Amino acid sequence: MSENILIAIAWPYANAEIHVGNITGSHLPGDIVARFHRMKGNRVLMVSGTDSHGTPVTIAADKEGVSVESVYKKYHKGFLELFSKAGITYDLFTSTHTSNHFKVSQSIFLALKENGYLFTKVEPQWYSPAAGKFLPDRFVEGTCYLCGYAEARSDQCDQCGNVLEAAKLITPKSKIDGSTPELRDTEHFYIDLSALEPQVKKFLRDRSEHMRDTVLGESLGKIEAEGLKPRPITRDLDWGIPVPVEGWEDKCLYVWFEAVIGYLSAAIEWASISGGDWKDWWVSENAKQYYFIGKDNIFFHTSLWPAQLMGVNEKFAEVFSGEKNVKLNLPYDVPANQFMNMEGQKISGSRRWGVWGLDFLERYDPDALRFYLTVNMPENKDSDWDWAEFVNLNNGQLLATWGNLANRMLSFAYKNWDGTVPLIDESQLRDVDRSLLRLIDEGFVTVENEYNNVHLRNALSECMKLATEVNRYIDANAPWKSIKVDKEEAAKTVFTALKAIDSLKILFAPILPYTSEKLNLTMGYSEPLFAEQYVESVTDGLGEHTVLRYKRDNEGINKWKVSSLKPGQSLNEPIPLIKKLDEKVVEEERERLGKANR
Repeated sequence: MSENILIAIAWPYANAEIHVGNITGSHLPGDIVARFHRMKGNRVLMVSGTDSHGTPVTIAADKEGVSVESVYKKYHKGFLELFSKAGITYDLFTSTHTSNHFKVSQSIFLALKENGYLFTKVEPQWYSPAAGKFLPDRFVEGTCYLCGYAEARSDQCDQCGNVLEAAKLITPKSKIDGSTPELRDTEHFYIDLSALEPQVKKFLRDRSEHMRDTVLGESLGKIEAEGLKPRPITRDLDWGIPVPVEGWEDKCLYVWFEAVIGYLSAAIEWASISGGDWKDWWVSENAKQYYFIGKDNIFFHTSLWPAQLMGVNEKFAEVFSGEKNVKLNLPYDVPANQFMNMEGQKISGSRRWGVWGLDFLERYDPDALRFYLTVNMPENKDSDWDWAEFVNLNNGQLLATWGNLANRMLSFAYKNWDGTVPLIDESQLRDVDRSLLRLIDEGFVTVENEYNNVHLRNALSECMKLATEVNRYIDANAPWKSIKVDKEEAAKTVFTALKAIDSLKILFAPILPYTSEKLNLTMGYSEPLFAEQYVESVTDGLGEHTVLRYKRDNEGINKWKVSSLKPGQSLNEPIPLIKKLDEKVVEEERERLGKANR
């Protein structure tokens, strides 16, 4: 029986371009898992969108001297272009600035309020006398009172990862003008997380068998050490989602509270556009939810977001649409990645120290990017982008082990068997042939297990091991030699190798979709492995916005299976799959970083 798989990916702030650390941190691993489950025949819904209301967006607007809306739309457009080129196949990539998201977020707020999990409290907040307004937490930076980091935000420290009490920040300064803010009282709604703590701890313990140790340490470990404390969910802002309570018109929902609701609102928006049912992924018992995020967002997704969902219980749907007895699902897994650095240093947008996705794809192929980011994916510890390593792995592994294997055997078959797979009697295959095909069949079980468990580096490693075995088989049987004396023997080798390559094409496909699609076409198949992406304009109560979508015309078809290649099958003329990179690009790219010598 097929499963309903929700792939929920961290929402990027609309204040900066997306770099390779962002891609390998959440977007790429989410897409790989989504593609795998689609190939398995599962019903996948992969969602995310542009975080339009975060303080970083308003800071960017202030710096550029333009409206916040124009800033978010500019970066949103770039995100859609990047994901289209990199093959990040969102069923819906939308934004938080939609009337649908406003309604869903306000419904969550009201459901929590009706269930008694919200209360109001007057607390001191940083106020800028110079600007004449309260400052959002991300507008205030200072020294972390827990670890001493000098550039901590007043709500969270990126150095130690702790959620902070804004009033305790040491030597605070406004990011707007550098002035020193002062504490003034203001009233806000709080969510009573302490009342939900027992449920959250049980939820995390129930997930402990498959959640990563790094994730549990940042969530269950922190809760057991410090407990869950009430947290404000509103702020004095004029850009964001209004608080749906009379008398609170000058305040908005806090971005940390409403942004995570986007996973639910995006599913509802997708259903509205496509005619599907969002409850297949949010209510059905036959659904699993995977959240792909970076390590700085673990606590929000494993503790605070589940607490919000638990707090609404069955009240959300009743508030939102009048439905009763509809209880929302909780996350199944949060396979959060660590950070990717850049040539030994932290990626920095202000210093332009990094590799930005769209810029990279102007010079290199998307599968080259996907391959390197998967090999180097920071699943359990921080990793590092190194240009020399990128070139060496592209040429020495992706091209030498896989690309050349597929291209040379297809070219050999196309030339010597008149553009077809050798016509042989499969019952006459030799033991060595059957042994290789059996090894590939067993590899399906191993690789599938790695994909299922979101061990993507291991999945790619197992695929490369199998490709290496096929290379050894070809070298040992040398069909380019045997064809001169016994073409039938050579045909057995070529047929077996092509069967193995056809299967490897499937195993590699979630990671290397463009390469696998080329191979699929070359090997004579008319049905593509994956559907296409497209951009669509949607109009709602807040005006027109653009979304990225994925055609679901091949949903439910199981393509995760060993080769069905037949003797005599027609081939198309082979084309090179992987480009060899000149080693000089290493220094050229380092020059772009202002670092020509290492």
